Amino acid sequence: MPDFLEKFFPVVYRKTRNPGIDGNYCKYDNQGLQLFTSSLYLAGLTATFFASYTTRRLGRRLTMLIAGFFFIVGVVLNAAAQDLAMLIIGRILLGCGVGFANQ
Repeated sequence: MPDFLEKFFPVVYRKTRNPGIDGNYCKYDNQGLQLFTSSLYLAGLTATFFASYTTRRLGRRLTMLIAGFFFIVGVVLNAAAQDLAMLIIGRILLGCGVGFANQ
């Protein structure tokens, strides 16, 4: 999505517009983009461990409500994101929602 890349990853956007770069690896080689992509998965993995404790102590219903809260806050942050930090924080919260929902 060019508009998304242009706003949050301008270096990657410029690389995708460069006709001299052939491989996708060279175009999308950016640490910020990699952090954006992996933050959801890492947060989901970590949150699963905490969710198991929450499920034992509070039960499944409350754990699912907590997951829903993480999802809502993460979506709101991602929808209102103005910079990369806000976008990554939203992705981390979505990952926490995934971890709690998986439990």
